[in-house]
Amino acid sequence: MSDWTLAGGSLLLNFSDEVRGVFDRNVQVGNLPESGGVLLGTVHERGLLVTVATTPTRLDRQFRYLFERLPFGHRAVARRQWRKSAGTTRYIGEWHTHPQDIPVPSGIDLNEWQKLAKTRADKRPLLAVIVGRNDLHVELVQGDGHRELLSPYIE
Repeated sequence: MSDWTLAGGSLLLNFSDEVRGVFDRNVQVGNLPESGGVLLGTVHERGLLVTVATTPTRLDRQFRYLFERLPFGHRAVARRQWRKSAGTTRYIGEWHTHPQDIPVPSGIDLNEWQKLAKTRADKRPLLAVIVGRNDLHVELVQGDGHRELLSPYIE
């Protein structure tokens, strides 16, 4: 599913085909460790277009039930995209996998998302995505910890 929305349609979110491909290639099957990265894209009046999802670097820590993203390689990609787009492509949020059919955020996920949302320079909510084996968990997290779940958009 590429299109997602908040309840009532107040925000629309689209994952580009490239981003969906990154998610699909990193689904955690068998004994694969968790993967993840940052989400980059553009902000529009009533929506977000996610165009880039970074993938794990050799510096990140990947385990069966844990992914720790270190900033170095991901930050370089984000800066390059920002410069290339004249400042329109920006950091939107984070993604990682879970070895679950229908992913559910852990307490560690929720704490980390709130910390990241609180430190956003632009004060926008953080987009948080967990890629499961059969589904995505997609939500926005405000700096104050308020969470809003997005659902697949069906016309």
